[in-house]
Parts: sequence; structure tokens; C-alpha cells
Amino acid sequence: MACFFRRSVAAQLSRICGAPEDVLVPLLSAVPVSKKQSTPDLRLAVNSLVKNGVLSPDADLQTQTERLTKQLRVDAVVEEVISGRGVINFRINKRLLVEKVLEQLRAEPQSFGVQSELLRRLRRGRTLVEFSSPNIAKKFHAGHLRSTIIGNFIANLKEVLGNEVIRVNYLGDWGMQFGLLGAGFQRLGSQEKLRENALQHLFEVYVQVNREAEHDESVRLAAAEFFRRLEQHDEQTLSLWKQFRDITVEEYKKIYERLGVRFDHYSGESFHQSRAQEVLKELRTRRLLKTTEKGKGVVDLSAASDLSSYATLVRSDGTSLYITRYTHLFITPDQSVHFQQLFQILRVMGHHWAERCVHVPFGLVLGMSSRLGEVVLLEDVLNEARYRMQHNMQEAKTSKELTDPELTAEQIGVSALIIQDFKGKLISDYKFDWQKVLQAQGDTGVFLQYTHARLRSLLRMHGSGNHTHFNPSHLQDSRSISILQHLLRYDEVLLQSALDLQPRHLVNFLITLSHLAASAHRELPVKGSPAELAQARLRLFSATCSVLANGMKILGITPVDKM
Repeated sequence: MACFFRRSVAAQLSRICGAPEDVLVPLLSAVPVSKKQSTPDLRLAVNSLVKNGVLSPDADLQTQTERLTKQLRVDAVVEEVISGRGVINFRINKRLLVEKVLEQLRAEPQSFGVQSELLRRLRRGRTLVEFSSPNIAKKFHAGHLRSTIIGNFIANLKEVLGNEVIRVNYLGDWGMQFGLLGAGFQRLGSQEKLRENALQHLFEVYVQVNREAEHDESVRLAAAEFFRRLEQHDEQTLSLWKQFRDITVEEYKKIYERLGVRFDHYSGESFHQSRAQEVLKELRTRRLLKTTEKGKGVVDLSAASDLSSYATLVRSDGTSLYITRYTHLFITPDQSVHFQQLFQILRVMGHHWAERCVHVPFGLVLGMSSRLGEVVLLEDVLNEARYRMQHNMQEAKTSKELTDPELTAEQIGVSALIIQDFKGKLISDYKFDWQKVLQAQGDTGVFLQYTHARLRSLLRMHGSGNHTHFNPSHLQDSRSISILQHLLRYDEVLLQSALDLQPRHLVNFLITLSHLAASAHRELPVKGSPAELAQARLRLFSATCSVLANGMKILGITPVDKM
């Protein structure tokens, strides 16, 4: 809804400067609310007019700022124009602010912000997001949590902004490690144990055969032979491998369901194994694949064509490597060099869409542990979060009677994990702390859920006020205006999130919204207030609850109604 106000100011600026409104609209930003002082609503950095060729770069910036401020006029939308150091601030009509924002949120709560003209410049279309990517035949490692929730956030965001999103889980289901596992299972495995506890049994087999392979050449040779038969599509070998894969995917789906994550396709290295040979053939035909003295197949990536920089695609024995089978957003730990090579190879092959491929790297989670000790399995992390949250809810005097307290505790626990992960830059490592993660107060996922649940309780008790006329003059207090000013920033936050694929912008927005809502909830009572005042406040709280829920869903959080 900030678009209405931006467009109104841009129309004035256009008449004064002669620049098109569409150039000026994105240069006007909503001002972050301040606890210490009254905040203007919109701000224009005059230097942005210089950068866009609207004003001369030769004139003094402050002189131009003051001159332009004097030319701007107060009207039905703008109540005051204030000159600052290189900026012009605008205070807009607060009654109009209340009417416009709350009416749009009443009429179209799901589309608020996402239909903004600010977002029209974003490229839309089909977007493939590849994330999570655990290795089959192993229990889901906690190290894959970040890729899973980051990829889910990006897919959700792209979808909300109007893209056709294809969610792909590119499983680690091919490679020499399956030679080890397959050869080991043929000798040490048990179909009975596989039925009882499949992933645990496969893990035990893999650990044992891997230990043996360190000292026994015959074990390594057997593994290499199994993988060779696998690549040649030997029927018996493929059948065993497929059994491992099917079992694993079914187990992983249970974990994804707990996280609220879904996939359109479970792909993997195996799916692209046959295609890899076609790619290698194409590279050879184009004379891009070269052979080193040691017999490896490589693509020369050096500027001087002297093999000073290259990517290896084929081992000396002719078997393929991971990069050959890799399949446009990739969410992985910091493997920047690998993806730079991959994208460069694609460009060399003439695939222009490679320019639109993006790798989203992330750092490590340090110190994650449970009552059982150091955590390595994601299932243990989710169980621990649910256990601790359920304990906290039982201890809290304010907790409500819940239909399914275990499910609610799980949803809040997952929220806590997501917000802890998303608060900073994704590339940064962070120290995990259960006590901080599950705090009900502070900048946590629990606080977001608590705020949403309190608002939902209020609306259940008194009604949303959305079907009743309300008087905007009842929402001119500083608490109400701060919330509405903050809501003006929502489309800008979505735009920034879409541009750099970082969830922290949305997290910070929602946390601030929750703090503002908590203050308003304390100071603007509904119960006991005159009917007209109560209806206006309910409309404000309903709007706040809608935006909070919408933002949480983009992050991959299921909002709870009670806790």
C-alpha cells in the first residue's frame, strides 16, 4: 500500500523535475519507525536523483535538496515536507494512512505487499530451487537442516511473488560410496534388519566396511567393482541400489513433513548419470574436454588456455565425478569454487541460462547438542526442540488448553530453529544455544508465535472487526501509527529479500512488527473500550495478524493459533 503514497509524491516530483513517475517511485522509501521520536513516513535520498540523471551531478547536493524541498507542496496526501542532510522527508496524512492500509488488508490480506509495483521489475517465470540434498542410505544429518530451511524459504518467496517454482531434492544417490555400501551389504547386510530399522542397519554396514577398506585392498577393489557394475546398469546391482534409495526417501519424507517442507521432484546424481555421458560426448565434440597426463578428463577454465585452472569431470578409470552429474538456484554449504566451475562450464557450452543460475552459500551451525550429547541427526534436533518447548509450555501459567500439545510444541520448536538460523547473514557461522533459541521474550521464533497466538485469541474473543465500518480517527495514537508506518515497509522488505535471497530482512521486519504489536496490545485495550473504538483497534490487530502470518509462512513457519 506504500505504492499509493509513493506514487502521489512521485507525481509531484515528476512535475518539478521532468522525470517519469516510474523512475521516481522506487527512489522513495518508507522510513523505519523509531522508539525515540516521531518518524516521517517516506524519505527521498536526493543523491539517488543524481545517480538516475534527474538532477545535475555538478551542483551542490545540499543546495539541490533545499531547493527541491521548497518546490514541493503540501496536499491531500502530504502534510509536511522536511529537508534533511541530503534527504527529503515526507509526513503523510495519517487518517489517509489508516484508511488505505487497513482497507487493503481487509479486502486482500494475502496479496498485501506482494502485488506492489516495486516488485514488478523482478524477473518472473519458472524457477528451479534445488535444496536439502542429503545422501541416501544414511539417517538425515543435522548438517542438512540449513540447506533445507533456506531452500524452503527461497521457494516460498519466489512462489508468493508470482513464479512457477519447481522444488527439487537432488539426492546424493550415486558415487563410489555406494560401491562401498553395496559391496559391504552383500557380505554383511541382512534383509531382516533392513525391514526392522533400515537406515540404522545401512549406517552400521557402511561404518564397518569403510573401516575395513582403510586397511584391506580387496574391500576397496570389491567396492570399485560394485560401482562399475552400477554404472553399467547391471540388473541385480541396480535392484539393491534402488531398494536403498526407496527406503531412504520414505524415511526422509517423514522428516520433511515435520519441517513443513515439500518437494516436487526427488532427483539425484543417478537420474543424470546417463545424461552425463551425453554431456561428455558434447564436450569432446567441441574439443572442450581435454585429457591430462594422468588420464583425467578435464575442462580448461584458464584465461590463457594453459590448464592452470581446470575442472575435473572424469576419473582416469573413466567413471564420472559429482560435477558431471550436477544439474536455477542451488542451496548448499560454501562450495563457491565448485559452482563457479559448474556455471563457467555451462557458459562455455553455450547455455545462456547459466547466467541466471545462483548459488546460495551458507555457514556452519556450531555447538548443536541434545540431552543425549552431540547432535548429528536432524531427527534428534527436532525431538529436542519439541521436548524442550513442551516442557516450557507446561511450566508457563499462561498456556492454553490445546487439542494437540505435542504438535503445537513441535511447530513452535521448528519456528525457533528457523528464526535462530535466519537472523544473520546466511554465510556466517553461528553458535547454537538452546536457551536463547526457545526464549519466549526477545527476538526469537517463540516470540513471533506467541504474538500471533495472542492476536488470534483477541480476534476469536471479540471478532476481527473486518466486516464493520470503523472510524480512522480512533487510530491516530502513536502506537497505532507506528504499526501502520512499519507495514508500509513490507513491500520493500520483500524486494530486498528477493534481490539477495537473504531471509534476515523479513525476520527483522516480523520481529519489529511483533514488538510493536505487543506494545499496542498492552496499551490499546479492546475489552472495556467504547464499541466504535474497540472496532477500530480490532481492525488494526487483524491487519497486523494477517501480515505476521503471511511473513511467517514465507519463512517456512506454520503460525499457531494457541499456545
